[in-house]
Amino acid sequence: MRSLILVLFIALSITTSAQTEAQKTETKPAPAPEGEVSTTQQSVKINGVVIPLTAKAGTMQLRDENNNPIALFGFTSYIKEGAGNRPIIFSYNGGPGSSSYWLHMGVMGPKRIVVNDPTNTPAAPYKLVNNDFSLLDVADLVMMDPVGTGLSVPVGKAKFEDFWGVDQDIRSISLFIRQYLIENGRMNSPKYLVGESYGTFRNAGVMSYLLNQGIALNGVVMVSAVFDLRTLVFPPSDDLPYVVHFPTYAATAWYHNKVANKGASLEAFLAEVRTFTEKEYVPALYKGDKLSAAEKTAMATKLASYSGLSVDYWKRADLRVQGGEFYAELLRGEGNTVGRLDSRFKGPNEDLLSQFADYDPQSTAISPAYTAGFMHYFYNDLKVNRKLNYMTSAGGREGFRWDWKHEGNMRWGAAAAINTGIDMATAMIKDPNVKVLILNGYYDIATVFYGVEYTIDHLGLPPEIKSNIIMKYYEAGHMMYTHQPSLEKYKKDVSEFILATSSGKN
Repeated sequence: MRSLILVLFIALSITTSAQTEAQKTETKPAPAPEGEVSTTQQSVKINGVVIPLTAKAGTMQLRDENNNPIALFGFTSYIKEGAGNRPIIFSYNGGPGSSSYWLHMGVMGPKRIVVNDPTNTPAAPYKLVNNDFSLLDVADLVMMDPVGTGLSVPVGKAKFEDFWGVDQDIRSISLFIRQYLIENGRMNSPKYLVGESYGTFRNAGVMSYLLNQGIALNGVVMVSAVFDLRTLVFPPSDDLPYVVHFPTYAATAWYHNKVANKGASLEAFLAEVRTFTEKEYVPALYKGDKLSAAEKTAMATKLASYSGLSVDYWKRADLRVQGGEFYAELLRGEGNTVGRLDSRFKGPNEDLLSQFADYDPQSTAISPAYTAGFMHYFYNDLKVNRKLNYMTSAGGREGFRWDWKHEGNMRWGAAAAINTGIDMATAMIKDPNVKVLILNGYYDIATVFYGVEYTIDHLGLPPEIKSNIIMKYYEAGHMMYTHQPSLEKYKKDVSEFILATSSGKN
């Protein structure tokens, strides 16, 4: 009997041990996937000089502060062969939720897409040409795709929502930049950010986040900037967005010959409009319902003279016209609507009775060329695995929703408007050497130049720090590089900025 009990005990022990090992095997998480990168040799010819480049396109396993894998982060890098420790640029677009292919194929990479400007670009074949205006003669380049865009996806225990938000995005972008610099031996290189649209909103947060991690930037380039979200939207009882949009309305009317007195130049005209806006339009709006009928008519008459909209329209709008209303109204008499991203573009108005424009003629004019042209280049020239699906926008993913809370605004309470200009100001005060270059399109109604000016003038920076912010202007829109003269100016302005700030003696 004792022998039988011993046998049963041993059998039970073996069975229990086997079950325990099986459970361990079943519950053990699979290792996070490693990144997949395609390496090719590319080149670009700038000012008659051919620059050989090693291009890497694919994903890098991104780790968090505890070294846990959290994402496969998509990127494309271009490194000049044998160039040593030259400046390095980290660049992205905005959205939020956009991949970086607009900047990549518009101005930053070794190849660029040629589009008709400011008219519609016909269907394929599209023109993919050597980018004479790339910055690759003065710096190496890393194009980044935030998680949810491009090839970037969460791994391990991470989820998409861990990356979809103001602060979540700033953190993950900063983690990638730090990890890339370490893994590629570039921590001692001069460092730059180039962001467009929401990418500038991100830039302001990233420059502060990185500085707190001990990484100081040489310079930050803001393309079509926004820092204070109040300058983009039109909430009730807030006159600020109407004020900051008006000079761009005026510039658009000037371009389309809807103003009688155009003056000597666009710049001279806008100087007059700025003065009118500050000294007359702002006080009138501040009065609200206390403005008399006669005062309202007088103000509507002046607004009409600068904007191309009728006196009656301004009166019916209570002197406040939203962006979408302006796009639809300016050329309504011609049956057209103007572009939001670039108001030089125009297209048929689908509904001449509509209050707001139904679409953006600029976007529809160039998007197919950029999208198809990039995909062709990405999978053919850069030889990325064709089974990897490149997402141009996170908006195509199920459940995409942005968390707009921002820690930088919490000192004023959760209800405060979101403004990363505060982060930029903090970083510039802590690091008085960093320079910021802001590029503004006069015909950009998506992120209006006067809104940027307002934000910069209300950061409370000491004069010596504020002088580190350089403003440049272009007679084009949000993507000013689609306009040849502005593309050439972009190259000159940004190259000079990098050369002036990369020596450590700025």
